[in-house]
Amino acid sequence: MNSGEAVARPQGEPGARRAISERSLIWMMALLMALNAFGIDSILPALDNLATTLGAEGNSRQFIVGAYLIAAGFGALVPGSFADRYGRRPVLFVGLGIYIALSIACSLATDFTTLLVLRAVQGFGAAAIIALPPAIIRDRVGGDKMARMMSLIFVIFLIVPAIAPTIGQGILKVAGNWRWIFAAMAAAGSVMAVWVYTRLPETLDEAQRQPIRIPAIVRNMAHSVTLRETIGYTLGSALVFGGLFGFINSSQQLIGEAFGAGEMFPLIFAMCAGAMAISNWSNSRIVERFGARRVSHAALFVFIAVACAQLWFASQPDESLWTFVPLMAANMALLGFIGANFGSIAMEPFKHIAGAASSAQSFLRLTTGAGLGALIGFMYDGTARPLAGALLITAVVSLVFVLFSERGELFGAPKPEDVEDGA
Repeated sequence: MNSGEAVARPQGEPGARRAISERSLIWMMALLMALNAFGIDSILPALDNLATTLGAEGNSRQFIVGAYLIAAGFGALVPGSFADRYGRRPVLFVGLGIYIALSIACSLATDFTTLLVLRAVQGFGAAAIIALPPAIIRDRVGGDKMARMMSLIFVIFLIVPAIAPTIGQGILKVAGNWRWIFAAMAAAGSVMAVWVYTRLPETLDEAQRQPIRIPAIVRNMAHSVTLRETIGYTLGSALVFGGLFGFINSSQQLIGEAFGAGEMFPLIFAMCAGAMAISNWSNSRIVERFGARRVSHAALFVFIAVACAQLWFASQPDESLWTFVPLMAANMALLGFIGANFGSIAMEPFKHIAGAASSAQSFLRLTTGAGLGALIGFMYDGTARPLAGALLITAVVSLVFVLFSERGELFGAPKPEDVEDGA
């Protein structure tokens, strides 16, 4: 299939909605997921300003990020089963509506506790825009082709965290107030809602719709996170991304305080996120040839090696920004060869319950990753040592989980697409 071919068609909806091309579908899913990245990363340059305004002390300012991520993890349990019953579109609109409304509410918060509660509610309700894009892609394709499409989605998705801190810093300088950053989140969510309404057909086939029965939902979700062939990949990706969330949580303090480069924070953050985007693009070019398993397993071993180097440099009394940034960017780049591939492998067996599977796996990934990220961030001690040590430990344990799923045999052969696009 070439990138211009239509891949999603209306499923019995009233009115005529044109089929969406593969290219447009990739962009749409990427930017939906990027709303969450924008909701997290654009506020990072304003954490000092926000903490001063609302009276947050010390590392507690990081909970603005952690509250959103942890709540989103629990919220991810909800949309999948409803999407398997009522379709992907209605549930997406509910998630987008909550994201928009709570962004406005956050902009009006008058104390830190209220803002934390609002951020948690926003993350919980907006979990649909995290959990459903993989299900929508799984409705159309499987195998290593899904890994290729998810890699392309992550290329676009990662443009947003690369530029979001710069946007947030720009809004802060122009408007002079962190509240306008939340207003920008609401505006971005509104634009996406209009695009989804006008261009995204329902991708769930009528024959695949699942009843809303609690025992069936629990059974489907439990199956999707307990199957040996996939659980290691779900937990493995949760652990390595926990390290990434730890960097996101502590990045503003780490770069601004430990290395004294606060003014360069948006640029440094963009370099790291950009490295991850480039690697996802590279993954999309090679994954169907070499297979998601071979690529991701090799990347995980290299990740462990780079994390060892990070820990060694972080343990030196005179670590500089110019050793920290290249190594951090390298490991973020390696995540580009791990994340989409691990996620696609974990979704392989679950086409018939893609919504429930995506929800359950997203729950495990986000709650585990966000919890680890919050812990790693809160352990910040003025150096990069806690982050470097956490990256190494999470990667090694991730490898153990993958070995469990693969029964000790790594670097498996490529897997073909297992579902046609359809007409």
